[in-house]
Amino acid sequence: MKPKHPLKLWYTSPAPYGQEGAPGYLGCESELQEKKHPDPVNSWESWSLPLGNGYLGVNVFGRTERERIQITESTLYNPYRVKDERTGEQIRLGGMNNFSETFLEFGHDNPAGYSRDLNLEEAVAHVDYSWEGVSYHRDYFVSYPDRVIVLRLTASKPAALSFTLRPTIPFLCEYKSVPGDRGGKTGTVTVCSEDTLLLRGLLEYYQVKFEGQYKVIPTGERAKLTTHADENGENAFLRVENADSALILIAAGTNYRMESRVFMEPDPKKKLEHYPDPHEMVTGLLDAAAKKPYEKLYQRHVADYQKYFNRVALELGGELPDCPTDVLLERYREAPESMEAAQLRYLEELYFQYGRYLLIASSRENATPANLQGVWNCYDDTPWSAGYWHNINVQMNYWPAFNTNLAEMFEPYADYWRSYLPLTKQHADKYIRDNYPEQYGEQEGANGWIIGTAGWLFDVEGMSNYSHSGPGTGAFTSILFWDYYDFTRDEKVLKDVTYPAVSSMARFLSKVLAKEGDLWLTGYSASPEQFHDGAHYRTKGCAFDQQMIYENHKVVLEAAKLLEIEDELTKIIEEQIDKLEPVIIGADGHVKEFREEKHYGEIGDPHHRHISHLVGLYPGTIITRNTPRWLEAAKVTLNRRGDKSTGWAMAHRLDLWSRTGDGNRAHQLLESLLKNGTLPNLWDTHPPFQIDGNLGGTAGIAEMLLQSHCGAIELIPALPDVWAEGSFEGLVARGNFEISAWWKQKSVTKAVICARSGGECRLIWEQKPPVITDASGAVVSFVWEDSTICFATEKGEVYTFHAG
Repeated sequence: MKPKHPLKLWYTSPAPYGQEGAPGYLGCESELQEKKHPDPVNSWESWSLPLGNGYLGVNVFGRTERERIQITESTLYNPYRVKDERTGEQIRLGGMNNFSETFLEFGHDNPAGYSRDLNLEEAVAHVDYSWEGVSYHRDYFVSYPDRVIVLRLTASKPAALSFTLRPTIPFLCEYKSVPGDRGGKTGTVTVCSEDTLLLRGLLEYYQVKFEGQYKVIPTGERAKLTTHADENGENAFLRVENADSALILIAAGTNYRMESRVFMEPDPKKKLEHYPDPHEMVTGLLDAAAKKPYEKLYQRHVADYQKYFNRVALELGGELPDCPTDVLLERYREAPESMEAAQLRYLEELYFQYGRYLLIASSRENATPANLQGVWNCYDDTPWSAGYWHNINVQMNYWPAFNTNLAEMFEPYADYWRSYLPLTKQHADKYIRDNYPEQYGEQEGANGWIIGTAGWLFDVEGMSNYSHSGPGTGAFTSILFWDYYDFTRDEKVLKDVTYPAVSSMARFLSKVLAKEGDLWLTGYSASPEQFHDGAHYRTKGCAFDQQMIYENHKVVLEAAKLLEIEDELTKIIEEQIDKLEPVIIGADGHVKEFREEKHYGEIGDPHHRHISHLVGLYPGTIITRNTPRWLEAAKVTLNRRGDKSTGWAMAHRLDLWSRTGDGNRAHQLLESLLKNGTLPNLWDTHPPFQIDGNLGGTAGIAEMLLQSHCGAIELIPALPDVWAEGSFEGLVARGNFEISAWWKQKSVTKAVICARSGGECRLIWEQKPPVITDASGAVVSFVWEDSTICFATEKGEVYTFHAG
């Protein structure tokens, strides 16, 4: 599905020079010294353009004197520093590490006709400018099928292209002992062959061996290529002179494997000891890519990317503006009333598709899942370690996977779950044995699995009675696996992934519930990160835990019914589920966060960024139009909580208001997210940058256009007045129905449903009765009752609704 107008981020100047805010970062500091630029802007976070393929993230700056290409390898990890709440000790440090700062030195100062862009339709970045009468052009992309970074440099005149390629390894440091263990990082850049540089090193704490190879292929009769190094053979660089064009290929990898033994091995030095050095793999990737001409690499990349990105189109009346993206965003932020409606709508369309782009770039099959920064990191001590944070952040990353037709992007997280599962079963055993010994099951798996807030590629947290989030964190995670099935209706996923995930989680959750009169309440409970009287507040049966346990119990019973499973676990769940009391309305008409509160805000921060007591509204499915008292109480809570917050928290508020059906209020949150939580390169800021806000925002826009959580499909359920006319194509509803819709004056004029799995289709239709036809044009009969259309579908058939 090709959009009516180009989808691109574009700018009329390179990313400015500036401090990155990362201790020990040498790249920008040296640039500041050389160029004497006083600009304090965080250039990487705010102005660079991101590319990625799940394995690698690349940030492009588009500079003409000294281009900076920052490379992230998704498995390059040090330990992370955390504070022990009981002792106050810092017990680890690090997180995701910067793989390379690579520079292309051109010496082209004060260019003319400059532009740079990121084309979302092809996942390709470009730089164009003229210097001394020559036009220069660059293409950048990160290929998934060939697993390499590709740069093509061209000049409009023969023999006019000259540059130096200089890879560097940031944050090299000696091993430091505990406390404050940075792990140590060693590495060198040397000459590998006459056209290839070799970057190799070691992160010492986990013994992560990392390698990158850079190959340059120049063209032109006068082209000259030379390699250089210092007296020790290190700090190598490569010089190209008098070329017509040049192709640069970069392959990178480590010896990391996302397997259970890595999580289960207690000795950090032995976690990777059985895995091969990455040299052979990296060499193979580079050699294979070098055998393909640029056009072939480009075609393979675009075809692979577009088979996902092109599934969805959104038209809200936008038109490509005549100003660059940073100016467009600033206008939106400062004076939206002075902007043409077409420019406003274009920015919203662009933002929606940018989130889909970022997820495709961050989470691909056989690679690692999207972390807190997607797949991009320029730091040594990464903010919050670029980890996997399970009290909302990692879940938000995957909320748009299902409804925006990108279910395959969830597969890396499913692989991650399989890898950490044995360790999380041990966590469950320990927690039940320590806190509920009477519930301890001696058989393997009898206590299920549990995950705490934090996760990394080498370790995941378990539950403790000192956590700032309760056991609902586990269910918050496991219900993603139900959506994985519910949106795809893949029976193999249901049997092999979804039911094992949700049922084993239910085993654990059923054991942490204690009988309190007629109710089952979590014995230890905490609403994520909520403070009271200067400390994290801990209680029994808070809304977050009760709602998430209810959600997980509910989907276990649904899955068990589909699989015809009836056992001791399902009987326990059936006994508990109606006694969880997941939603309680307080004296102010609000949803209580804590059972013991009476008035809103008595306990905790009344304007807290987390709205954990409304997870049953979104992403959950228990607070809906079918529970009107609860829904009205949720609105009271949302109003009292307030709209202003950090980036990801505004995205969650957008998602929540979308579920209430209030399109205008949802759009206000989208405006707030763009005005207050979005950087010039459209990345979300917490601050600092976190990708969850982008992905949560995209999911929220999709929820404004299509919902399916109440047992029926709803078209444009939260449409704002400013989107009175428009269309979407390719969104997905539960039941694996691919939906397209067109509307005018906020009324649907046409809808198309592809029944990808077949089965009964239920659709809310409050207009005059439509005419429904199948792909052959034959009229399809249906039952229409209480504004809901119901009809049988055949797998693969396409049905068109013509408004009456």
